[in-house]
Amino acid sequence: MMEKKLTAILITIAAIFAFALPLQAGESTAGTKIGVLTCKSIPGTGLNLLIHSTVDVKCTFDATDRSGTEHYIGETGIGFGLDISHKTRQTMVFTVFAVDFKKGSHKLAGKYVGVSAAATVGVGVGAHALVGEGNNSLSLQPAIEGNEGIGASAGISYLYLQAAG
Repeated sequence: MMEKKLTAILITIAAIFAFALPLQAGESTAGTKIGVLTCKSIPGTGLNLLIHSTVDVKCTFDATDRSGTEHYIGETGIGFGLDISHKTRQTMVFTVFAVDFKKGSHKLAGKYVGVSAAATVGVGVGAHALVGEGNNSLSLQPAIEGNEGIGASAGISYLYLQAAG
């Protein structure tokens, strides 16, 4: 129940940021479709070494025009920084701008790096700003993170995605 509420809140916040942030320079707004990428940690896959942490994720991209849903698997974490946290659940919600989205194209597959910070006492929040490989026709906007656990983390972060199945 708590996870569903947290996911709904994060999607709402991401949508607000999506409309507040301009498209990246040079992107056309003609035909732009907006979607949401939601990534949830897979329990029991986390590893925390204080200066490096990692957890496997399952992600779903939903196009807001209902043109399709894509599923991804991957890994996220702090590549270098400080992670003194124990997260039992982690959900990240990215807003995605795509000039051309075709169901099954898995355009979000690739490597993204940037910075992140999070703080948790019971239920916590964080933020991720990542840039990456994605095709020139899409933009992965900063993410809002919701998590359960205890601790704090900050550093150079990453998200690796590949098509599921």
